[in-house]
Amino acid sequence: MSLIEIEADSPANPVDLVEQLAAVRDWSFERSAEDEITLSLNNRWTDCHVSFQWMDEIEALHVACAFDFKVPDSRRNEVLKLLALVNEQMWLGHFDIWQQEGVVMFRHALVLAGGASASDRQCEAIVDAAMEAVDRYYPAFQFVVWAGKTAREAMDSALFETAGEA
Repeated sequence: MSLIEIEADSPANPVDLVEQLAAVRDWSFERSAEDEITLSLNNRWTDCHVSFQWMDEIEALHVACAFDFKVPDSRRNEVLKLLALVNEQMWLGHFDIWQQEGVVMFRHALVLAGGASASDRQCEAIVDAAMEAVDRYYPAFQFVVWAGKTAREAMDSALFETAGEA
């Protein structure tokens, strides 16, 4: 099935659309409920679990990208400072800490109020944005938590562009 066929057969539930997109893209996924699906994707630094949840009461498709990164209590304040610096740079979505677990995650919501429907390209763009954000800022989170750097030092390191890879 091509992306054109997905768009032509656009389902009412946007989670169905994400499932079709995952199948076409050969992404590993688990459909845990009618209104929720989780994609398991590999990123440059870590494995990511991108969950899409349809929230009918607010007509929004919520996206949360979790990755294996727990913040110890001793570094939480500095990570919160880093989150503020990172989120200033974000055009789409944001990072926050899931307080119950102490885990950093990327979040975004696609508002589909008034009967609007999601497109495969919108869903794919959200996945791309989540993966790019994690790829770009994961090292900064590591610098703060594991290397004891300040938020500013970590951010400066994360924004440093290099040419090529070693």
